[in-house]
Amino acid sequence: MANPSPGNSITLRVEAPSSFSATSELAAAVGAAGAAITALDVSESHHETLVVDVTCNTTDDDHAARVKDALNALDGVSVRKVSDRTFLMHLGGKLDVVPKVALRNRDDLSRAYTPGVARVCLAIAEDPAMARNLTVKRNTVAVVTDGSAVLGLGNIGSAAALPVMEGKAALFKQFANVDAWPVCLDTQDTEEIIRIVKAIAPVYGGVNLEDIAAPRCFEIENRLREELDIPVFHDDQHGTAIVTLAALVNALRVVGKNLEEVRIVVSGVGAAGSAIIQLLKAQGARHIVAAGRSGAIHSGEDYTDEHRSWIAANTNEEGFAGTLHQALKGADVFIGVSAPHVIGEEQVASMAEDAIVFAMANPTPEIDPVAAARHAAVVATGRSDFPNQINNVLAFPGFFRGLLDAGASDITPEMLVAAAKAIASRVADDELNASYIIPSVFDPHVAADVASAVAAAAHAAAEARDTAAALASGAASASA
Repeated sequence: MANPSPGNSITLRVEAPSSFSATSELAAAVGAAGAAITALDVSESHHETLVVDVTCNTTDDDHAARVKDALNALDGVSVRKVSDRTFLMHLGGKLDVVPKVALRNRDDLSRAYTPGVARVCLAIAEDPAMARNLTVKRNTVAVVTDGSAVLGLGNIGSAAALPVMEGKAALFKQFANVDAWPVCLDTQDTEEIIRIVKAIAPVYGGVNLEDIAAPRCFEIENRLREELDIPVFHDDQHGTAIVTLAALVNALRVVGKNLEEVRIVVSGVGAAGSAIIQLLKAQGARHIVAAGRSGAIHSGEDYTDEHRSWIAANTNEEGFAGTLHQALKGADVFIGVSAPHVIGEEQVASMAEDAIVFAMANPTPEIDPVAAARHAAVVATGRSDFPNQINNVLAFPGFFRGLLDAGASDITPEMLVAAAKAIASRVADDELNASYIIPSVFDPHVAADVASAVAAAAHAAAEARDTAAALASGAASASA
């Protein structure tokens, strides 16, 4: 049975007989039903009755119903109302728009709007680059999705994806003061998505692609990066790769192994798996086997998908052609970005001594983390209710903060590595242990450190381009 989670938190308004033991009896009944109490508040007190708000975490809707039944079964107790706290948080959406300037009188209005605004419009018309400083473009990111690969829910469409995109925008603001807005497109046609994003690009300083299914997401990102002058970041690929590399750097420090020497098995060759493999290779990993549903990706097979073809050509140097389970025998590292329960205890036990297991499928990981921890030295997941949560929120807010601050127009591998190193460095030597390889998402320094590292890498890339251009120009002049 799954553990109770804050994602399934409910508040039950309960009427009970007034007594000194009333609240403890309610708490005992909720606990016996398997829920985890997080708050117990007496909202009304009368001479014969109490009204108590009981807040607890459950596993799902059925479990919530069982908790309600358990309370109603107590003598003299009735549940007046059950509120789903997750749905209440989303009521009316999670975002609003607030002006940055006061509009108190006609003087303010004349400068913020007509006639004064016309002068700013003409300045931008004369020099479009000024839009980056004189409009919301300076600090605004579009969170773009087609709803085709949302969380672990699959192709649920653009409207159903909106709560996730709202949440993403809220995280941008909370952790890095980046203004982000959901752009949920009611199309899953690659060319139409590219056309729409290009058409709305003047408003934004960057584009965060989110929850678009592979392989379509690869072409969309590649085309937009070629055709736009603002950075385009597919978080499911690069955000996941950044935090995975950061966690692995520290996990390897815990077990005393080197990235260049360890045998790594990656389960999942979609957007996240491909990006993780590319970034690990860029950092020096030499022994990687990637496995999809049909087994290991290897050079002896012809793949129509260009990303599987790249993986086949650049990993698995020994040509291993077996199953995921077979690949794990003797492996040092398992990285899962695939599906629930694809491996079991037997497979983790077959890995090398001091093994590392990253079971990151969400919300249900590739293996129960508790079971994995019986055999592996370090275990991490994508969940918040276990140690070592590998969460993209450690990367994308600070990453875009750095891009916007640097006025970057593109994203380089050096920026990805810089972000990963900044995250890893937030765990000090005296803090590092098997249950703490990656900082908390609420560490207030993470986003700022990532932003500084990314901005520095962006400036270095710009200087390198300028130097190369100057050298090329000089060479052309000399030959002339």
